[in-house]
Amino acid sequence: MSLSARRVTLPAITPIVLQKRGLHFIYSLNLPSEKRTIEDHELVMEVLSNWGMEEENKLYFRKNYAKYEFFKNPMYFFPEHMVSFATETNGEISPTQILQMFLSSSTYPEIHGFLHAKEQGKKSWKKIYFLLRRSGLYFSTKGTSKEPRHLQFFSEFGNSDIYVSLAGKKKHGAPTNYGFCFKPNKAGGPRGLKMLCAEEEQSRTCWVTAIRLLKYGMQLYQNYMHPYQGRSGCSSQSLSPMRSISENSLVAMDFSGQKSRVIENPTEALSVAVEEGLAWRKKGCLRLGIHGSPTASSQSSATNMAIHRSQPWFHHKISRDEAQRLIIQQGLVDGVFLVRDSQSNPKTFVLSMSHGQKIKHFQIIPVEDEGEMFHTLDDGHTRFTDLIQLVEFYQLNKGVLPCKLKHYCARIAL
Repeated sequence: MSLSARRVTLPAITPIVLQKRGLHFIYSLNLPSEKRTIEDHELVMEVLSNWGMEEENKLYFRKNYAKYEFFKNPMYFFPEHMVSFATETNGEISPTQILQMFLSSSTYPEIHGFLHAKEQGKKSWKKIYFLLRRSGLYFSTKGTSKEPRHLQFFSEFGNSDIYVSLAGKKKHGAPTNYGFCFKPNKAGGPRGLKMLCAEEEQSRTCWVTAIRLLKYGMQLYQNYMHPYQGRSGCSSQSLSPMRSISENSLVAMDFSGQKSRVIENPTEALSVAVEEGLAWRKKGCLRLGIHGSPTASSQSSATNMAIHRSQPWFHHKISRDEAQRLIIQQGLVDGVFLVRDSQSNPKTFVLSMSHGQKIKHFQIIPVEDEGEMFHTLDDGHTRFTDLIQLVEFYQLNKGVLPCKLKHYCARIAL
């Protein structure tokens, strides 16, 4: 269920309780066409006090799995062609080292590249070369020159917040849908916005993430570690232990004998996964009361075709674009997923999921075997009597997918 509130109706105690529990929920502050995440250390009532009486702002309460994803997978957030360094470096710099530089007060990386900027008081946009430094965001008046005489100040971070545009192309005539903007902390209305637009999502994510890191520094890392280590005693030197588990450290296990063993052969591991899928299918048949009679069989098939409709990860008749929007809202983290009806083939379903900062779509095809209908993602090698079995299986097994299913997109975002 989505929780939204205007300025005076949101209970002040709600965000305090949630932050103390360390839940992975965020408050998302929405202007009519822009939004930003309220950081864990921010006081919601202070944010509310900065709203102007004439501004139609709202608070949304929803899950966002990508809020601190840059601490776990920095390689997705800082493309090499967008990062340079103020001082010479010896050898190649890893994404984790770049992240440590953002959190250090002595060194910093520079983010650079072309952005479209909306000219003040005009409807037109201009493509300009920008440079992000610890002191603020600058643009070059001469091509890609970084000489001080060619750099002009654009915006600082201390007294302004960064928002992501929700409908920049439609509302402001932006060249792309990957917009973001700076808004003064104090009420200033639309006139105070400084609007920018990137060419692609990865570029916008890099700019926004770097600005968050430069604005809040180690406070963000303390927020990230808070559920486990508290907010004290954290320094940039202690950044290396990231709170994540690589899938490379997970192994297939066989518990069929008297002693458990690790399955080291990839072919055997795949075979076991297929057998497990068949076992799940048989278990589902027993669960739904299939006894071999034609009547029971047909009733079961009808039940299987509709049983998924009550699941929170099933989104019925939504478009591919809408599915992508929902996943982005929940965060581009590996394993975020939803299941929907196929628009191109009404008899099939589609599994939409996030992996490697991209959204991928897999068609779930119905197959018939001895009068029974099954669902499959791998041309019938692994079959399931209903979509619930399929989802549960791929939550435990990677199978043909790029990663396991981990977090579902709820039909009503929390």
